[in-house]
Amino acid sequence: MPGFFAVLPARAAPAADVAAAAREQIGVTVLYDPSYRQLAYPGGDVPIERGVCTDVVVRAFRRIGIDLQALVHRDMRAAWKTYPHPAGWGSTRPDPNIDHRRVPNLATFFARHGQSLPPSRTPADYAPGDIVTWTVPPGLPHIGLVADLRSPAGVPLVIHNIGAGTRMENRLFAWPLTGHYRYPAPASRITGGSR
Repeated sequence: MPGFFAVLPARAAPAADVAAAAREQIGVTVLYDPSYRQLAYPGGDVPIERGVCTDVVVRAFRRIGIDLQALVHRDMRAAWKTYPHPAGWGSTRPDPNIDHRRVPNLATFFARHGQSLPPSRTPADYAPGDIVTWTVPPGLPHIGLVADLRSPAGVPLVIHNIGAGTRMENRLFAWPLTGHYRYPAPASRITGGSR
């Protein structure tokens, strides 16, 4: 898609821009590919036609000038013990090639630096650009962004990649919700210090 990699200037309230940036990936990222790759740093990405659920989120934020690869890597270096280290990952130190591509790491980052909201089954609790996490069968973590469109029943659609490329679907309440975040946090949530 022409212009996909152009970065928009950062704004004070980027939520609608994040949702729009995620929608730009529909029909562009058409493959699900979780393979480990060496990435440039900062600003590294796998080829645009492929990716996983986390890549939808990372690309949407990068489009508005927020590089989660760099932010997560720096935060993990500063607070390594705060982040999860599940068996099988083999991580003994932060890795800028993969850390931002893991759902538990993004959820930890958003909880630490954004606004963490209780997951609910009330559609009105979700705004465009919100980040949601789920557990999908057979118990795997999954992440997506709330879209700026709703189903006929008023349920916000989500933009995610669960195996067939980036799609916008009515799946917000399809699986158990494990997290609900807003990033950057609304100004009223920020309480001094640098973020």
